[in-house]
Amino acid sequence: MAAFAALGSTSRVAFANPLGLPLGLQLYSVRQQMEEDLEGTLAAVSAAGYTEVEAAALPKKDAAEIRAALDKSGLRCVSAHHPFNDLHARFDEIVAYDKRLGVHFLICASPGHRNPPATAAPGGRAPFTLDDWHYNADRFNEMGAKLAAQGIRFGYHNHVPEFASTEGKTPYFELLRLTDPKKVTFELDCGWAVVAGMNPAEIMKNHPHRITMLHVKDFKLSATPSSDPQDAKVTELGLGSIDYHSIFTEAARSQHIEHAFVEQEAFDMPWKDSLKMDADYLRKFNS
Repeated sequence: MAAFAALGSTSRVAFANPLGLPLGLQLYSVRQQMEEDLEGTLAAVSAAGYTEVEAAALPKKDAAEIRAALDKSGLRCVSAHHPFNDLHARFDEIVAYDKRLGVHFLICASPGHRNPPATAAPGGRAPFTLDDWHYNADRFNEMGAKLAAQGIRFGYHNHVPEFASTEGKTPYFELLRLTDPKKVTFELDCGWAVVAGMNPAEIMKNHPHRITMLHVKDFKLSATPSSDPQDAKVTELGLGSIDYHSIFTEAARSQHIEHAFVEQEAFDMPWKDSLKMDADYLRKFNS
């Protein structure tokens, strides 16, 4: 099902993944490398076969400098990740920055509290109530409306907490229920959904046309079910426990996926080899 897709008027050819899309990488994968050598890292990403990227954990540089490095490497930044608290505090500033990168999607990658606790909870972030999740849905609709007027789509990216039962409800499904499809789309992180005990294919089957982007990653999962995501070990695509055949098949059937990004949160081998292995997995994939 893999195919070739020419990008624009250039002579460069991108190998498409099983959904017929250019190969994409979430730049969180190379956050440490970008800090040390931005241009060299982006050149290596391009050399591995990726043509699209999603911004996250970028070095603290002016947007013009980041854009110049992307352009030099032949990479298109089509999406960007930001935590809720940053979007709440600096929405207009972030949008202006991302527009200079050329994004078409702005993705919220974490939830926020309606009334943030004054002090940090023991062991990390305070738990989210059902009211917090409903607050997020309202804010997402507002942000989505503002962005739509500027030609950018707003979306939400999951991790594990979205699937933890909260006051008898599953937050992810509440977000799907309460957000306006015309204002809010979803980027389904297939790996974290599986770690949370969910089936990404079933999520898509039950919620057609709500998901426009995927994160594609693999984990080595314990043979014994565990509620602790720390028990899941990140690995390269094809080396872990996640079977993407049914995921890609359902994505093609019930969604209109516009971008799919590899996210390699940690490496089991030299990072350049890892990115190439992930790219090769998608290039050779037969669903």
